[in-house]
Amino acid sequence: MKHMKLIGVFVAGLSLATLSGLALGAQPTAVTVGSAGVIRYLEKGQPPVVIHLTVEQAQSMRAAHGAHGKGGGSSTTSNLIYNGGTGGIGVETAPKIYLVFWGSQWTNNDPSGEASLLESFLTAVGGSSWLNTVTQYCQGLPSGTIFCNGAGTPVGNQAYMFAASWYDNGSAAPTKPTQSQIAAEAVRAAQYFGNTGSGSNDTTQYVIATANGYNSSGFGKQYCAYHSYTTSNYGDIAYTNLPYITDAGSSCGANFNGLGPDAGITIVEGHEAAETMTDQFPSTGWLDSSGSEIGDKCAWISSGQGASADVTFPDGATYPVQSLWSNAFNGGSGGCVLSY
Repeated sequence: MKHMKLIGVFVAGLSLATLSGLALGAQPTAVTVGSAGVIRYLEKGQPPVVIHLTVEQAQSMRAAHGAHGKGGGSSTTSNLIYNGGTGGIGVETAPKIYLVFWGSQWTNNDPSGEASLLESFLTAVGGSSWLNTVTQYCQGLPSGTIFCNGAGTPVGNQAYMFAASWYDNGSAAPTKPTQSQIAAEAVRAAQYFGNTGSGSNDTTQYVIATANGYNSSGFGKQYCAYHSYTTSNYGDIAYTNLPYITDAGSSCGANFNGLGPDAGITIVEGHEAAETMTDQFPSTGWLDSSGSEIGDKCAWISSGQGASADVTFPDGATYPVQSLWSNAFNGGSGGCVLSY
């Protein structure tokens, strides 16, 4: 199974019993893997997901490990490391983002205007100095690489990476969709958009957005969103489970850092998009030694270096975003940055 590649990353944080269970293919439900608390198995038979911690979880972990500790906080002692990829694919070299509004529940049911904000944000994000941080990470180099130094093939940050959106509203989505149901919707989206040929999903991600009041179990308590992948006849498919973010209130970013009631919408989706670009098939892309990705290490920082803020994109519009981890920052020691 492809997701077994993550074991090498987390050996130091796992017990012998846990390792034995993973080696046998056992996948306990809702068990955290690794000290960071962001790599989890949610459903038996499914690959691991990488969750976006809630504000309370991230800040609690940061407090427990110090202002620059591990576990979802900024860590100046642990840069991101390349883990070899899946079939040679570890990052998105020319990202394409497809946005799916899943289910008839979206009809006349968008009180926060999340659909239009997501479309505007994703249309504008490509080519921004904020997203440019991802371009220092690459694929095509050996596992254990920390700095690409111009070698390999880097993550792309081209304009117009937002490919299309789709209101899949011919029927209702499940009331509380499971991981396998969300994965199946991502495959359905690949088929709808015609991404069915060989290699057509090698640098592509699908954002599966659920409607107000119809989110997965655990949203707002255990996570704000998550990303993962699924196998299909169209190749491996990377996807994000994006709940209706304002349903979680302040736990997922409403009024975070005074950025407004809708701040969490773009903070969370920006986090997931950047993480999928740098770790397309979790967890074989870029992670630190505790299992945190480019967004996890800088999630919900409220003050000081790397604090979430409004950032102006190339189209002149301003969006709330969190910082992303840069291995190159601070002379190669790493840190959370809002531009690169």
